[in-house]
Amino acid sequence: MTSPTKTPTHTGNEVEKTTSLSSASTTPAASTGSITIADTVVQKIAGLAAREVSGVYALGGGAARAFGALRERIPGASASVSQGVSVEVGETQAAVDLQMLVEYGVSIAELSRSVRRNVITAVETMTGLEVVEVNINVNDVHIPGDEDGDESASGRVQ
Repeated sequence: MTSPTKTPTHTGNEVEKTTSLSSASTTPAASTGSITIADTVVQKIAGLAAREVSGVYALGGGAARAFGALRERIPGASASVSQGVSVEVGETQAAVDLQMLVEYGVSIAELSRSVRRNVITAVETMTGLEVVEVNINVNDVHIPGDEDGDESASGRVQ
């Protein structure tokens, strides 16, 4: 049995929430320490699990994807694995919100079920937290050959 507690961790100017899982048993000898899982860890796990599903083109809204594309062009900067993912982590449960860009031609309903299943399995297996919900917001469809940023050239009004 686990007994989670929330502990704020100060990193620079921001406060990062963490969840601590400690072993609770009737015998003191069974308690061997505690485990602390930061919200960003759950975000990264969920983001990687969502991206593993075929049909997910990218995560994040339009502005987040544009910023991510800019960041990729800067030498030494890495893309954010948690882009388009937000989480709420409680004592024993977690909720995940995803913003996705999907490939054209993919069944959004089936893709959402697959993403939800993969995210729940990954987060629960790796953290021991119960995932109570995975909310998916499909905000765009990627059309092969359609480049972001060429919208003004293909429009009727110049």
